[in-house]
Amino acid sequence: MARGKLRIYLGAAPGVGKTYAMLSEAHRRVERGTDCVVGFVEHHDRPRTEVMLHGLEQVPRRQLEYRGSRFGEMDVDAVLRRAPAVALVDELAHTNVPGSRNAKRWQDVEELLSAGIDVVSTVNIQHLESLGDVVESITGVRQRETVPDEVVRRADQIELVDMSPEALRRRMAHGNIYKPDKVDAALSNYFRPGNLTALRELALLWVADRVDEYLNAYRSEHRVSKIWGSRERIVVGLTGGPEGRTLIRRAARLAEKGAGGEVLAVYIARSDGLTSASPKELAVQRTLVEDLGGTFHHVVGDDIPAALLDFARGVNATQIVLGSSRRKAWQYVFGPGVGATVARESGPDLDVHIVTHEEVAKGRGLPVARGARLGRARIIWGWAVGLVGPAVLAVLLNSVALGLANDMLLFLTLTVAAALLGGLFPALASAAFGSLLLNYFYTPPLHRLTIADPKNIVAIAIFFGVGMSVASVVDLAARRTHQAARLRAESEILSFLAGNVLRGETSLEELLERVRETFAMESAALLERASDTEPWTCAGRAGFGRPLERPEDADVDMPVGDHMALALTGRVLPAEDRRVLAAFAAQAAVALDRRRLQQEADQARALAEGNRIRTALLAAVSHDLRTPLAGIKASVSSLRSDDVEWSEEDRAELLAAIEEGADRLDHLVGNLLDMSRLQTGTVTPLIREIDVDEVVPMALGGVPEGSVELDVPESLPMVEVDPGLLERSVANLVENAVKYSPRDRPVLVSASAIADRVEVRVVDRGPGVPDEAKDRIFEPFQRYGDAPRGAGVGLGLAVARGFAEAMGGTLDAEDTPGGGLTMVLSLRAAGSRPGALVAGRDIAEPERQAS
Repeated sequence: MARGKLRIYLGAAPGVGKTYAMLSEAHRRVERGTDCVVGFVEHHDRPRTEVMLHGLEQVPRRQLEYRGSRFGEMDVDAVLRRAPAVALVDELAHTNVPGSRNAKRWQDVEELLSAGIDVVSTVNIQHLESLGDVVESITGVRQRETVPDEVVRRADQIELVDMSPEALRRRMAHGNIYKPDKVDAALSNYFRPGNLTALRELALLWVADRVDEYLNAYRSEHRVSKIWGSRERIVVGLTGGPEGRTLIRRAARLAEKGAGGEVLAVYIARSDGLTSASPKELAVQRTLVEDLGGTFHHVVGDDIPAALLDFARGVNATQIVLGSSRRKAWQYVFGPGVGATVARESGPDLDVHIVTHEEVAKGRGLPVARGARLGRARIIWGWAVGLVGPAVLAVLLNSVALGLANDMLLFLTLTVAAALLGGLFPALASAAFGSLLLNYFYTPPLHRLTIADPKNIVAIAIFFGVGMSVASVVDLAARRTHQAARLRAESEILSFLAGNVLRGETSLEELLERVRETFAMESAALLERASDTEPWTCAGRAGFGRPLERPEDADVDMPVGDHMALALTGRVLPAEDRRVLAAFAAQAAVALDRRRLQQEADQARALAEGNRIRTALLAAVSHDLRTPLAGIKASVSSLRSDDVEWSEEDRAELLAAIEEGADRLDHLVGNLLDMSRLQTGTVTPLIREIDVDEVVPMALGGVPEGSVELDVPESLPMVEVDPGLLERSVANLVENAVKYSPRDRPVLVSASAIADRVEVRVVDRGPGVPDEAKDRIFEPFQRYGDAPRGAGVGLGLAVARGFAEAMGGTLDAEDTPGGGLTMVLSLRAAGSRPGALVAGRDIAEPERQAS
């Protein structure tokens, strides 16, 4: 089924007549015989709008109840069943009442369009999602109901419903928009002339941009290359020189003279990348053009005039701004220049402005990526072969007559060798020197710098030309090879940085060490300060050498924003390395921000954990601790009562209840204190060697008799633990197991030796715990399942694991075969500490502090 078409009436503010225009369109379509229904239209008690609904079929609304009131929403299912050709749906950005089919009305519209139904809708400019902040800054009102821009952009037709602010305010004053009791407030707040003018401008500009998109799509679809001057678009051709700033400002002034003028600055780089502008200057010019409301573009092309004209025609530009040539007079022998070529080939539909500036006729002055490509040793060998080689060859050929052709080939071989070794200039010198030697020794008349036979003149000229050509080709290949290797290294470095940005794996110090190694520096430091008047501080450092106090003290400094700099010591870097250094500097700032954010997140996590524990503690105090206190108080009050005479059995029962409540209270408070010590990191175990069978039985004193079976062999090796912490851990595990194990199935406490560990297992036959909850039961204040509130505050297992880890052990939960849960407490056997015996040498571990 073909997707339906969407038509939107867009307005700058409520009351401009969007709904009225939509209903007028519906009446026109009905008169033409189109099946058109009203899916949802809100007339807001406006009489003229309500009258327009007469004669149109309306789909009954769906009634929904929300917070005690009834609301009518569009019944999407009813519209789909009705399946009209066109449906009218008002207020595209409306939020549906909870319980509706979709959360937003534009989602309802999407369903109708997918079903092949054409939709006519309305929306105000302030409801576009991307303009929310702008509208809030203008009106002071944040729009809660928004529609994604893409939904409106995809509309097949967008029609602007426009009205001047004065006319709209008159409509408001006449009561045609809001009820009379709301008119004064609306006119003095949202409907102020300034607000309406700004919203109207937003609507006009937004629609103009959409029209521009449609125009570009049409030109592309129909392959229209001729420029249509529907609006002024001014292209500024930049060379990367300082005159670019003058050209950008001049173009901005030209754009201001025409309504809707637009400035597009473009820099065209050669495809081989061997000649490039200053990255710093281009960055400044990019910032300038963006500050002036234009856009910056980077285009690759070997033929600069053709590339510039192609770009201008591609963006439908009307004017091109170029600077007067910086070439000197003698350089015009190589061609007319970019400005003259562009002006000649621009045609009648594209104006070209040549702007004078301070750099006219001062030479190009652009940096050329040359540098030491071949190395000092190769260049020296190239000069040696290019100058000494022809002389030696001339001496050798004087004793052997090989003929002029062979002599020229041998000299040409030396020229090629000089080019391969030393590049362009040694090869040119070799070609010139070889030509002189050929003329002097082997071209009649001999031993004179004259040539009798014209054929020999041609031969020597060809020799010199071939030598220069070969030298140029070899030099160009060397330059490209050098740049390819350099770009490959840069790409690897930038790829490394990009990966670290995404993964956040490298710390600031590791990144600074990578900077130091990459550029072979002594040290690298990231310096920062709070303001221009504050002293510099070091946020991170790597390497050796003197500490840096200011960026000015470094051999190389790369600013990062206004109050941060990456400073390096060791040597001065060439300019071509600063681009990669800038990437490192930016990444260093990101690493520093990430570290601080991580610290803040850790602090926030600790605070959140503390708040969670405090909240749980309050809940525990409110019930679990008050319950035994209430029992104790009730028993004591009963015993002290003079109105009742208690028998000995009753008195004994009340005293037992008091003792039981006090023991329970003591246990709960003990666990709370233990958990507090674990949370604050103040648990310092006193580790010593002890037998498990000495500690485990002592931990069973608080459980009912007959509820635990003990299986701890005396032959087990000794363990390195804190006896008090081990006893508390086992006691908590046993108490928890007895709590959940059936009364007729006693808990089993066993111990066994495995390798260098001793495991204490507490096995119950209770309901067990699923795998996804096995770690969660060790968190503070956790009770599994429907454990009653009186079963404790949920700290026993958390304290047991905390004490186990403090002693260097582990505590994990496993399933009991046949049903139930097994707690496995793994302890370190005596003599198995790391470093106790290495390669036959005793290495003493530092003594632990006693608690």
